[in-house]
Amino acid sequence: MSRIKLLAVFLLMAAPVAFGQKATSPTTGFPPSYGKKAQNHVARPKLVVGMVVDQMRWDFLYRYYDRYTNDGFKRLIGEGFSCENTLIPYTPTITACGHTCAYTGSVPAIHGIIGNNWYDKEGKRSMYCTDDSNAVSVGGSEAAGRMSPKNMLTTTITDELRIATNFRSKTVGVAIKDRGAILPAGHSANAAYWYDGVTGNMITSNFYMNELPAWANAFNRRQLPQQYISKPWTTLYPVNTYVQSTADEKPYEGRFKGQDNTSFPHEVAGTAGNAFGILASTPFGNTYTLEFAKAALEGHQMGQGPVTDFLAVSLSSPDYVGHQHGPNSVETEDTYLRLDKDLGEFFKYLDQKVGKGQWLFFITADHGVAHVPGFMHENKMPAGTWDDGAMVKKLNAAVESELGYKKAIIASYNYQFWLDNEGLTKAGKLAEAKAIILREGLKYPGVSNIFDQHALGSLALPNPQQHMVTNGYNVLRSGDIMLMLLPGYFDGGKTGTTHGLWNPYDAHIPLVWMGWGVKPGKTNRTTHMTDIAPTVAAMLRIQMPNGNVGHPITEVSH
Repeated sequence: MSRIKLLAVFLLMAAPVAFGQKATSPTTGFPPSYGKKAQNHVARPKLVVGMVVDQMRWDFLYRYYDRYTNDGFKRLIGEGFSCENTLIPYTPTITACGHTCAYTGSVPAIHGIIGNNWYDKEGKRSMYCTDDSNAVSVGGSEAAGRMSPKNMLTTTITDELRIATNFRSKTVGVAIKDRGAILPAGHSANAAYWYDGVTGNMITSNFYMNELPAWANAFNRRQLPQQYISKPWTTLYPVNTYVQSTADEKPYEGRFKGQDNTSFPHEVAGTAGNAFGILASTPFGNTYTLEFAKAALEGHQMGQGPVTDFLAVSLSSPDYVGHQHGPNSVETEDTYLRLDKDLGEFFKYLDQKVGKGQWLFFITADHGVAHVPGFMHENKMPAGTWDDGAMVKKLNAAVESELGYKKAIIASYNYQFWLDNEGLTKAGKLAEAKAIILREGLKYPGVSNIFDQHALGSLALPNPQQHMVTNGYNVLRSGDIMLMLLPGYFDGGKTGTTHGLWNPYDAHIPLVWMGWGVKPGKTNRTTHMTDIAPTVAAMLRIQMPNGNVGHPITEVSH
């Protein structure tokens, strides 16, 4: 062979190395440009842990910072990379939508999860986000287990990891709420586990398996919920040191069943009758979830094999606590101080079981939360509540009075109205009914705007409302009419609070990354919830989910 041919063969053999196919360090995640020694595989962490804290507003990272320990939130912020201005790019800002968005990189207009519930136009009934009439409960009560991800129309980042490794990667979802476990885990998950408040057990459905694994049964036999709720919920520190909260006794906070006040200590034992659902309304629901997450990690032998595994954890209890007591309560502050300690223990556990530097972690929220109107009024700020049912009744009465047509609005969810389109069209009254609803709706207290969702392209909505409403509108599932409320208003009663609207208190969420391949620091540029999945995809060098609209946050990694 001539010298020229030998040189050509040598160059061809060297080409893969020369053109950037060096693998990165599994520990540091450095890209090829850092000149590390070539490996025979693509570098990825042993484990990815995604954590969604239900109803965690961004400011909670810093509101209680002085009282956090060095091992929990302070470690996260100190070692991690914080995207300080992460926003939800759609409305309604509701639990099921947020969990789906974070893991699909998509919006309700595309992934189809437009709320926790919506009106099923084809079936003419209420549809729950993870409802599956073909599923059978495994390990728990019948109704609690009829769940699967079938209503989600796109893949998740967990699905894409499974595909990228030819289904050798293991993906598992864990939460108290079924939707918090099922939607992040994806369609192809090895398992999703959620809490059955009737039995006090973690359960699943036959979508994933026909019986609970032995380790899960052993965990349930420990009866941790009974232990957690057998004692009163008292504050972690003396109650007079909770200076970031309002007074403990407030008339606008919700009470636990059987209590005649809103103050600590909270007697929670026996408040749920034969059920154990009350656990979710205490910070010990977080402790319980993380204990089960550890058991699931060991039971499925995650983070121990030759490919990356993905554990999706959702902490549901802050949402229950927040709805009942509000974001300025002693209960909320105590929940986050206890969560800080739980996170510190969880991080230490991951270091020991998986290896420090071998796991990638991110924490975010599915939505934020509004202030309790009573708190706002107490401090001379505008706020209020809007009565969904009363408004629907009034609008239907107006249509009946003018057109003689009964029940023009047949369903209401997520600040949207579904009309009896079929009947109104047959009667030739659809356009007139819409006009009456839009006219009379603006007269209702707390309403700032009301509009036909089918005419979004021609509406003069200000940004970000226009952008968020468009992203939240799914033509196959969403309602016909949508309304906007004045800032500080929401659908609620006399106590507690909620979320669901476009406003920053509902849409500004935390997003912090830590561990494998993460460069410590922060950015204040605007990022979005939709950027989480493509960032994970970029770091793992896998395909982004098939409905993704987000962009990788390039500052996160080395």
